[in-house]
Amino acid sequence: MTSTASPNSSPLTPHASLALANGWCQGARQVISPNFSPRPAGVAIDLVVIHNISLPPGEFGSDHVERLFTNTIDPHAAPGYADLATLRVSAHFFIRRDGELVQFVSTHESAAHAGRSRWAGRERCNDFSIGIELEGTDHMPFEAAQYETLLNLLQALAVAHPLRAIVGHNDIAPERKTDPGPFFDWSQVYAALPQLKPEISLWDKPAAL
Repeated sequence: MTSTASPNSSPLTPHASLALANGWCQGARQVISPNFSPRPAGVAIDLVVIHNISLPPGEFGSDHVERLFTNTIDPHAAPGYADLATLRVSAHFFIRRDGELVQFVSTHESAAHAGRSRWAGRERCNDFSIGIELEGTDHMPFEAAQYETLLNLLQALAVAHPLRAIVGHNDIAPERKTDPGPFFDWSQVYAALPQLKPEISLWDKPAAL
């Protein structure tokens, strides 16, 4: 399977405005993941899911997340990597600690980021969501550069897609996931995009996933 072709791009610079063309973000560095699938016909891409990730856990700056999402991670590089090497996962976007934006999958395709999940009564959130990974953990604050890139990206996504809400992975799979964690500053996100703060009626917390 071949993902939607990506145009040439240059790395994101601070304060750069972002725009999407054919599902690819101008200004993001593209690293194509094979872990994607077509979205169901006619589905509205109306949800953004925020995650955090670091590999090895709590360490930043390596290429291990990129290798995980491209099925090239070394199973011997760190403890637990043998299990990671068997996974076929991805996200649409990854924001590094310095604010660099990396894109793995076109937003027109489904990335493998949500797993078993539910939002507003709908299962399989991968079908209708965009996944954004922030380099970080549940145990420390994110960087100002990451929020700057994230807000620019969210604004661009809101122009390109009929978004209804921005939520955390913990919101769509609460029995399995805790990210983006207690240090993520939702107030910045919802101050910039108040129309995408979920309505109370949409908070659908399944008993188990």
